[in-house]
Amino acid sequence: MGRQSLYTEEFRKDAVALYRAADGKRTYAAVAADVGVSGETLRTWVRKDTARNARSQDRSTGADGTEADELARLRAENARLRGAEKEWQLEREILRRAAAYFAKEVK
Repeated sequence: MGRQSLYTEEFRKDAVALYRAADGKRTYAAVAADVGVSGETLRTWVRKDTARNARSQDRSTGADGTEADELARLRAENARLRGAEKEWQLEREILRRAAAYFAKEVK
């Protein structure tokens, strides 16, 4: 068992978000000084958060059948997009014909 942290989980997440919002334009030390912690403390929080996000992403995709699941998802998405494209082409054709009809009427 580790010792109790002086900082709440919400405070740590906010500090990590503040560092990430800087998008590399500010150093750990600069952001850490703004929130009142050491640069190394903030660096540790960022590393832990990055590792936690990577683990949760691995869990969400599933360890077994990841490629098969991803392939099935991509095929379904591809089919949906092809259907949407056909609908879009039909709408475009209708609009083109309507524009030609109204152009004749104006002359």
